[in-house]
Amino acid sequence: MTDLEIYKRQAAEEALAYIDNGMTLGLGSGSTAEHLLYALAERLTDGRLRNITGVASSERTAAVATRLGIPLATLAERPVLDIAIDGADEVDPALHLIKGRGGALLREKIIAASATRFLVIVDETKLVNRLGERMPLPIELVAFALPLVERRLYELGGEPTLRRAADGNPYRTDEGHVIVDVHFGAMPDPIALGAALNTIPGIMEHGIFAGMAELAFVAGPAGVARMQRATP
Repeated sequence: MTDLEIYKRQAAEEALAYIDNGMTLGLGSGSTAEHLLYALAERLTDGRLRNITGVASSERTAAVATRLGIPLATLAERPVLDIAIDGADEVDPALHLIKGRGGALLREKIIAASATRFLVIVDETKLVNRLGERMPLPIELVAFALPLVERRLYELGGEPTLRRAADGNPYRTDEGHVIVDVHFGAMPDPIALGAALNTIPGIMEHGIFAGMAELAFVAGPAGVARMQRATP
């Protein structure tokens, strides 16, 4: 593995220390979350963890978990999750996140909101001073609403680009929606921006995860550091 992949694995290993037997876990999506799946499967196989049930945030995560032998349930079957663990595309000092580069932001936010605790696993390249410094903001929307949503995003100071699949067609999420990636630049107030986005008809979800994560495990050359969300 590259150094970056090693860091992702280390962050996943640290998060697994918070898992107890019998828990129901929200399983995130993306490359770092897949390291969690492999590490979890190893613990289930060797008996370090028992009676764990996962609820997947994407079809890909469900497929990988099934292949690894991780028991799965639906959110309808397990509506309250003990812990959700997922990666992030950006993490700011207040533990606000940008997520959605992998295209699963709607389901990921539902999973995170369904969990008693939401833990984040990242490598240190994901740390930023302000959200939007490096990444565009993914927004999942109904395709019919694209003209309206694009116009409103420009009014908010964003520059949206419709995400496309490898074949050139619009990228489709597991829910059948499309995604626009919006360049806002560094966000002075991600909570306010998220609230403004929530008022636009047709937007199903945006990738600002503000005030949701309790703890982040950040791996790098010096080891794994913990970021805790400040208590109001």
